[in-house]
Formats: sequence, structure tokens, C-alpha cells
Amino acid sequence: MSPDLDYVALLPEIALSVTLVAVLAADLLLPRTRKYWVAIVALVGVTLTAIPLVYLAIEGNLPSVMVDGGYVVDEFALALKALFVASGYLVLLMSVSYIESERYYQGEYYFLLVASILGSVVMASSRDLITLFIGLELVTGPLFLLAGWRKGDVKSNEASLKFFLIGVLSTALLLWGMSFLYGLTGTVDFAGLAAASGDLVDNPAFVLAVLFVMVGFAFKVTAAPFHWWAPDTYEGAPTPVTAYLSVSSKAAGFVGLLLITYLALPDAASIWGPALWLLAVVSMTLGNLSALRQRNIVRLLAYSSVAQAGFMMVPFAGAAVAGSDLGAAVTATVTYLIIYAVMNLGAFAVVIAGARKTGNGEMDGWAGLGSYAPGLGLAVALFFFSLAGIPPLAGWFAKFVMFRAVIGTGNPWTLALAVIAAINTVIALVYYARVAKVVWMDPAPEAVPQGRERPVAASIGLVLGIAAVITVVLGFLPGIVASFADATRVIVAGG
Repeated sequence: MSPDLDYVALLPEIALSVTLVAVLAADLLLPRTRKYWVAIVALVGVTLTAIPLVYLAIEGNLPSVMVDGGYVVDEFALALKALFVASGYLVLLMSVSYIESERYYQGEYYFLLVASILGSVVMASSRDLITLFIGLELVTGPLFLLAGWRKGDVKSNEASLKFFLIGVLSTALLLWGMSFLYGLTGTVDFAGLAAASGDLVDNPAFVLAVLFVMVGFAFKVTAAPFHWWAPDTYEGAPTPVTAYLSVSSKAAGFVGLLLITYLALPDAASIWGPALWLLAVVSMTLGNLSALRQRNIVRLLAYSSVAQAGFMMVPFAGAAVAGSDLGAAVTATVTYLIIYAVMNLGAFAVVIAGARKTGNGEMDGWAGLGSYAPGLGLAVALFFFSLAGIPPLAGWFAKFVMFRAVIGTGNPWTLALAVIAAINTVIALVYYARVAKVVWMDPAPEAVPQGRERPVAASIGLVLGIAAVITVVLGFLPGIVASFADATRVIVAGG
């Protein structure tokens, strides 16, 4: 019996698969002097993937249900696929100048990165445990290699090894939990799990299974206290890979978490709700307090990423604990994800450009950057203040929807969560503002930095321009991202 496939709905996945083959062929056939075409092929392929996404959004007969309900293309999937493709495109742009300047071999790099993008696209449409797991491993598997791309660098080797070991551990925990869910319910599809799980919430084995799934995804989204690998991996990996880890890989983990909690296990909210509440509190607090002590900017952004994961979990936890509208919580989380992706990618593009200008990745080495590179200094202020949630930049709306999702419930536990989030927002402002202060207020060093006269690479400048425009526009017109994220309500029954 042939599977029920809708090839029109699968066009984004097909486009990325063709891109993978084209990148591999270009790498094999082109002479070494023309290897830059490999990057161009990857960029063109990912760009063309946007065409079927737009077509499906306008003309697609959605939802398209395939493989007995195990793979679904609907508004939720399209919204997240657009996020993954756009983020992947910006990371590819960042990679072009970085990989060329560091003289690393290109072909495998772009093949692995596009493969990871394909995995995230698959995850957005997965509606059973098997497809979800395959997509998740396709996201993370290539990143184990990409994290260690600087093969002669001890820190890069350490980053790859730590990421691999923790990745294997989290995968084992996630699979263990999924296998228990299958054993207890007799099904792997989300609809079947949702129907069967209501009668199992008091079963100790079921509680354990749900908690192990939560822990597995907590590793993937760098939620504390399962974030041990992140600071060293972020610092040791090539900066574009770090940007991808902090945005697309994290977003893929959150998509999996959304699908498992809100679609497969909605009746188990009494189990995963308190667990997410605790994860949110610990991630926000530990991430922010650790970031306060950092002088290396990449490590600062690593701990910031842990704290931001906690902020993203706040709507999750608040809706589950209060028993309120799950649809509004999904929309709030996806809104935060979209805005975070844009401003964090911009921040990492600033890190690449700033490190080349100053020849330094330490905060003290960026002293006075705004005096001799005012455009770059302005970008530092824009993205770091947006991450802090300062109006009128887009980050304020991410914080707004997060607080609105929890304060509106009136539940004491959610109100406590809102207070903790507010305190952590203030703490985060301290270290984000410190970076801007060093760039604009501290005196520049007397010795001229090696790269002071070096212009920002065109591809990095394009990323900075795109991210800056979107960050400013969404700050003034937040309804754009709100209407986009609202499509994700379809995964919640009755939402």
C-alpha cells in the first residue's frame, strides 16, 4: 500500500532535499578554486524554498494530512517552516565570509547546515513520535560535526565533544520516555496519545515517561539545569554555528516541546505544567545571574540564551498551571521565538563583525568601538537593547506577550511566575546594557586594533541590515508578527 503523499504540500521539503543533492554535487565536481559556488548553491536553494511556502500559505488546500496523520502541513507547520528557512538563510549568509576567511573546507559545511534546516522543517509537520524523533535527530546530528569545524582548535574540539556527549544523553532520555509512552498507550501518533493519556495521569510509569520526555527536550532548548554544554559549545564552535544553535536548533526543540505537550499530552498538564514552571524559573534566574559574570561576549550570549529559554517557557507553564487558554500560550511562545530569532541572529552577526574589527572576543576589547565604527556600535546597541526588551525595538513586544499570557490568568502561581520574570528582565538589562556601555562610553585603546580599517564583510552587513530593519519594524508594527504567530493556534483543539 503506497503512502498518501501530497507532493505539493511537500514542496518545501523537496526543495531542501534537491538543494542537499546540488550542494553535494557542486562540492564533488567543482575545482578547489571555485568552491565558493557551493555556498551560492546552498543560498539559492534555501531562498527558493520560500516560494512553495508562500504558495501554500496563499493557495494551499490546508491542512494536508499524510501518512495516516503522522505528517501534517497546516498553518502551524507553515509558520514554523518559514521561521526555520528564514533563520537558516541568515545563518548561511553569516557563514559565507566566516568560512572563507578562516579557510575551512566548504562543501561538507553547507551540506550539513542545509540538512539540519531540513530536519527542522520536518519537525514542524511531525504528528507522531517517530517522525518527531527523526526530524529532531536530523536537526542535531549535523551540528555535532559543525560545532567542531575548526579542527585544529582545542576549544572547538572540546565544544564538539561536549555537545555530542550531552546530545547522546538527552537523546537516550527522550527515547526512553517515548518508548514508555508507546508501551503504555499502544500508539505513537499524537491524536492517539491524547486520547489514551487522560486515563494514565495517575500511573507512576506514565508520570516518569512524561518527565523523561521533558528532560530530553530541556537539554535541546538549553533550559537550566540541563544547559551545562551550552557555554563551552557556544564559545568553541564557529560563530555562525553558534548562532544557528541559539536560534534554529533551540526553536526546533521548542516546536517539539509544543507538539508533545499541547497536542500529544494535553490531559497530562498536571504533570508537565509544574515541571515547566520550575524549568522556567531556574532557567531565567540561573542564566541571567551567570551572564552577569561574563566578560566574553559569546559566553554572555550563551547564558543569555539559557535565560531566554526560560522566558519562552513562561507562557507554557502559566497556561498549564492555571488551566487557561492553551491557544493563547502557543501564540505567545511562537511570537517570542520569532522575535528572539531575528534579534539574536543580529547579535551574533555583530559578534562576528566586532571580533574582526577589534581582533578580540572579550568585552574589554570592544571598548570605544562606537568611536571608530559607529555603524557597528549602533548595531550593538540596537540588538542588545532589543534582547533586553527596551521599546520601541521588537524585543519589547516579545516581553509584552509573555507577561500578558501569565498575568491575565489571575492564578497565584502564574502571578508568582510573572514577578520572577519581571525581576529577571531587570537583571538581564544590566548585562545587555553593559555591552553597549563598553562600546560607546569606555575609551578606545591607544593601540590601534588590527582590523579597525577592515570593512564589514558584505554578507555580514546584509545580515545586520535585514535583522536591524525587521527588529525596528516589528517594534513599531508588532501586529505583523502577532498575526503570523496566531496561525499556530490550530494545534490546540478548539484554539
